[in-house]
Amino acid sequence: MSTHAKRERLLLADLLESAGPDAPTLCEGWRTRDLAAHVVLRERRPDAAGGMLVKPLAGRLERVQAEFTAKPYDELVQLIRTGPPRFSPFGLKQIDEAANTVEFYVHAEDVRRAQPEWTGRELDPVFSDVLWSRLEKMARGLGRKAPVGLVLRRPDGRTAVAHRGTPVVTVTGEPGELTLFAMGRQAHAEVALDGEEDAVAKARATRELGF
Repeated sequence: MSTHAKRERLLLADLLESAGPDAPTLCEGWRTRDLAAHVVLRERRPDAAGGMLVKPLAGRLERVQAEFTAKPYDELVQLIRTGPPRFSPFGLKQIDEAANTVEFYVHAEDVRRAQPEWTGRELDPVFSDVLWSRLEKMARGLGRKAPVGLVLRRPDGRTAVAHRGTPVVTVTGEPGELTLFAMGRQAHAEVALDGEEDAVAKARATRELGF
């Protein structure tokens, strides 16, 4: 049975393949080649991937990222499509689902929404609920540096508090859109923001949301 992470992996690979190596993405400074290299590195070089979180390892991360970026683009896409190497923790279904479902969904949208005249994607209710469940768990971490109080709200009224503070901005949208907003893609998420004008502007502009 296909998992959400596996489905999003294949979708991301298809989008990268279709866009080609030099297409823009929503990741600042990255073309599709850079994004593909990042995804492959994260799964296949944990010794370097730690540099995403640990500053002393940042130099190693940059060097290995450059090595992967220099590989043939088709090879990078195929490595994403075929999945992690044997004995990788990411090869375990539970870890793959936990670590990659949101990762691959967001990066797929990074590719899709950076293209001219991109078209939206309607998520099935089950997957939307999965994203919402992850968002509820991650919200405080993602919003901890928000400059204003931040509440995420689904259209059905369910909410998750990302940051306690005043003034408060309420962000309303479907779980997939709220996920993109919380992961730092505010300008490209189809959401509605409600609050004081200055607070809304800060919530839209801050770079501290997401990773």
